[in-house]
Amino acid sequence: QVQLVESGGGLVQAGGSLRLSCAASGRTLRMYDVAWFQQVPGKEREVVARISANGGSAAYADSVKDRFTVSRDNAKNTAYLQMNSLKPEDTAVYYCAARVITNPNPGNYDFWGQGTQVTVSS
Repeated sequence: QVQLVESGGGLVQAGGSLRLSCAASGRTLRMYDVAWFQQVPGKEREVVARISANGGSAAYADSVKDRFTVSRDNAKNTAYLQMNSLKPEDTAVYYCAARVITNPNPGNYDFWGQGTQVTVSS
């Protein structure tokens, strides 16, 4: 089992920045791809960024490309989401999720955090 705990959310003005952290415990995170999802009330949870287990590749949703950066420090068992130039439409609960590299289903994540609220005021 992997336990994931997000932190770093909060209230920020439009144009500001936040850095979310996803701390893992229970097992080493280096065997897991990690993704960040956002969920707005009434909408489905959507992936905004993901990073491979070794950190060698990353991908972003169009809505956050060039503003958000996903990274990880496997030595610290932690993944991050740097969020810059925040917009009111980025307001959501953000979840991190981990998928073991042997999972044959790329969209199926094995473990989830509890989420952290990000609110961007205009």
